[in-house]
Amino acid sequence: MATIKDIAQEAGVSAATVSRVLNNDTSLAVSEETRTRIFSIAEQLQYKPSRLRRMKKDEQLSRQQIGLLMWSTLEDEHEDPYFSSIRKGIETRCEELGISIIKVLRGNSKVDIQSVHELDGLIVVGSIDDHDVNQIYSSANRLVFVNHSGELDDYDTVKLHFEQATRAVIKHLTQLGHERIGYIGGSDYVHRLSRQYEAAEVEEPRRIFFERIMRENGIYDESYVLKSYWSSNSGYEAMHRLLQRESRPTACFVASDPMAVGALRALHEHGLRVPEDMAIVGFDDIEISAYLNPPLTTVRAHTEHMGKSAVQLLLERIEGREAAVHMTINTTLIVRESCGSAKSEHGN
Repeated sequence: MATIKDIAQEAGVSAATVSRVLNNDTSLAVSEETRTRIFSIAEQLQYKPSRLRRMKKDEQLSRQQIGLLMWSTLEDEHEDPYFSSIRKGIETRCEELGISIIKVLRGNSKVDIQSVHELDGLIVVGSIDDHDVNQIYSSANRLVFVNHSGELDDYDTVKLHFEQATRAVIKHLTQLGHERIGYIGGSDYVHRLSRQYEAAEVEEPRRIFFERIMRENGIYDESYVLKSYWSSNSGYEAMHRLLQRESRPTACFVASDPMAVGALRALHEHGLRVPEDMAIVGFDDIEISAYLNPPLTTVRAHTEHMGKSAVQLLLERIEGREAAVHMTINTTLIVRESCGSAKSEHGN
């Protein structure tokens, strides 16, 4: 693509002169012959001003029609805003760029394959089997997976830095003097679009990193680790089970804020004080976490940023990037009263 510098070199004048001529600067003292030569060379080199290139790019963007495939249901999003926040980030960035989301599909319902094939790109939110996705949308270089639990070498992916988040939690609790630290979390699955196959359970990263880091510190106790479901009721029941241990932990990392809400209620019902009898750290930093009693220390997952990043990766693919990119988003530890420290924020 020709530049002002190319035209200046061909015409034998300065780049500043070319710029002023092409912008019709009447105050410039230049001969008509030179002015005509500059315009002629610009036409020969098919020069297009940057503003026209931007307009063309914006016009091309506005013609892009992408789809969004989410495993979570609307009910899931209502109960836990983690995935709705990712979706909000996708929608916000698309609106900023003038890109149309013409299909929002749910993996747990029947997917119209023909309508998916017509899309310019597809963003998949949640752990859906990549081979199944590729069956309904064969353009692998126009796929972005967000918050997928597996390793997807051939596709663009956006994930949270779960190891960084878990290290920050354990470091904070151990610095407060805790060694008996429990863990409550849910299970993770890679789901299938085909109803003839069962979802495959995979290792949940927070639990895996919790065990690894606790072992590194020489304080891991398997009896303090409980696996349940991603809901407030499950957090409530899991905490009840944890409190039945002969020796209970003095702190607990609960892998989602909705689960932490239930865990806090269980502690209150047992007459235990938070954080004096048990410190609690959650994960997500949903809106209600700051208004619990006591306010919840938690990991802020920048989920809206994850959604925006997915759109950016898809746009780069549409514009021709060939190599797959794997983006990892850091988290922020938000320290509140549920672990007994002064309120502050720690980015790690």
